[in-house]
Amino acid sequence: MNKAIRILFAGCLAVGMIWAADVTGKWSADFQAPNGNTFHTVFNLKANGDKLTGTVSGPRGGETEISDGKVDGKNVSFKVVREYNGNQVTMTYEGQVDGDVLHLTVKREGGEGGGPGGRGGARQFDAKRSS
Repeated sequence: MNKAIRILFAGCLAVGMIWAADVTGKWSADFQAPNGNTFHTVFNLKANGDKLTGTVSGPRGGETEISDGKVDGKNVSFKVVREYNGNQVTMTYEGQVDGDVLHLTVKREGGEGGGPGGRGGARQFDAKRSS
């Protein structure tokens, strides 16, 4: 009986690993801001179990470490904290991996300010795997 339970448990773990999406890699996205400008963003992500780490580089230059990164099957979420005009701005990203496309929603925490995910609320966009 114990052997059967162990085999069943191992099988369930294997199925869970098969269904978990591979978010590790470089992802590129172009999306339009409320002011009509197009922004190019690169996400370098690495999954380790249910943890997600990496960087985001955007139109204002430089790479920024992500924080609070999580992976749950095909679902991913993380935050990016940047300084803008002397203020700390936190952007929350949530989405799903679908093969070589990462469907994301971004929103600015605490307000309706300008920029992607700010004025006008959450923004949806797709990032494509580039490596």
